[in-house]
Amino acid sequence: MSSQMTCVGWVKRGVSKETPDKVELSKEELQRIIAEAKDQLGDRGDDDDDGEDDDEGMASGQDLSDETEVAAVQSQEQDENEAGREADDELAEYGLDKYDEEDSATASLGDSLAGLTVFSCNEEDPYITIKDTDQYERDDFQIKPSDNLIVAGKAEKDCCNLEIYVYNSEEESLYVHHDILLPAYPLCVEWLKYDPSAAQVAGNFVAVGNMTPKIDVWDLDVVDCLEPVFSLGSKKASKKKKKSKKAAAEPVDGHSDAVLDLSWNKLIPNILASGSADETVILWDLTQGKPATTLQMHTDKVQTLMFHPFEAQTLISGSYDKSAILYDCRSPEESHRTWRFSGQVERVTWNQFSPCNFLASTEDGFVYCLDARSDKPVFTLRAHNGEVTGLALSSQIRGCLVTSSEDKHVKIWDILGNKPNLIHSRDMKMGVLFCASCCPDLPFVYAFGGQKDGLRVWDISDVATGLKGLEFTTKL
Repeated sequence: MSSQMTCVGWVKRGVSKETPDKVELSKEELQRIIAEAKDQLGDRGDDDDDGEDDDEGMASGQDLSDETEVAAVQSQEQDENEAGREADDELAEYGLDKYDEEDSATASLGDSLAGLTVFSCNEEDPYITIKDTDQYERDDFQIKPSDNLIVAGKAEKDCCNLEIYVYNSEEESLYVHHDILLPAYPLCVEWLKYDPSAAQVAGNFVAVGNMTPKIDVWDLDVVDCLEPVFSLGSKKASKKKKKSKKAAAEPVDGHSDAVLDLSWNKLIPNILASGSADETVILWDLTQGKPATTLQMHTDKVQTLMFHPFEAQTLISGSYDKSAILYDCRSPEESHRTWRFSGQVERVTWNQFSPCNFLASTEDGFVYCLDARSDKPVFTLRAHNGEVTGLALSSQIRGCLVTSSEDKHVKIWDILGNKPNLIHSRDMKMGVLFCASCCPDLPFVYAFGGQKDGLRVWDISDVATGLKGLEFTTKL
């Protein structure tokens, strides 16, 4: 598997600490982390014990064939030794055995280098223009007020990381500031401007959902951290415990399968919503670190969800069961509405410029615009030839919609007036595209993650000149 960017999210300007803190672990803390890692590896090893027992049962039946293989190997080694002697005789004429002996011509080489000038430091050498490389590293480490952070989940063959990029549009710079080693394949990220330990102080955290039932929350103002600030839920019980008939069933505190999407409530900052492959939506109380409410209205995996930008109690979710459900979280059992679609729902997003409207994309390439007060769609758009994996409205340009897809293309749409019009289409050369996200401070700048070539940031201003909503630019 090549390097994949599975999920992306932005951090607003002016939120991050100018000089992030660096973690310095004591010996006791390091030993504790190592011990916990060994325990986790031990649990995984126990799950594989049954398979190893089967392998031992097969060993006795292979003894006879092993003896035959040993005899064949011995005869092969004799043939290789004879071939090696012949090769040595052929190479003898080149005198390779005297290769390391010093030649008189090479011995005089040191005399010709005697006239070269040697400087004691870079400041004295006129040919070195960058005198202090440490200063450049310090500049890159600092976060400027004009910098945006981009948080991206990266999956490789041997490991998974959370990469934190610094993007500066004025300097046209993009680089990895630091990264965090993740325990499992990342599926979604959500920025949190809330610190549960100090509710009166704004935080700078990111919640990460992955292939396990746990949600890990990391501090973006801390570099070189080895473990999250806190976690929500617990890991799935091991197979050995599941097979044990005597063990009593323990209640699951949170999800029981992978976490597919997250949404933070900006109006009630201690609430985080999560959708999971276990077919549930959980509303978490970040202050308590526990589920406040569990919604079980879908009949298949909950792939996507999003809180309303202006109504704290309103939440929309989309599922593999080809439906989207709108909840009033104050009484979700009694107050909810369901819409059905032609395919599995991949993404949902609210239109902040038309607060009653939301968009939903499906696996068969369609984008639907719906009014929360009506059962019929406002419009239906055949956007792509594959599943629509990214659905991002501009943060400030009315009607500017950007979609990304399994068909490897990004498309820019003008949906102002509920009459979709294609403005531009581009093959990003990134393979299958997994996600798209708009910068909260720059309405034309989008970040994309895909199957290859890492993170891509694209300023669409040059190709989006035909948008009717340019005259209605609004910063929310």
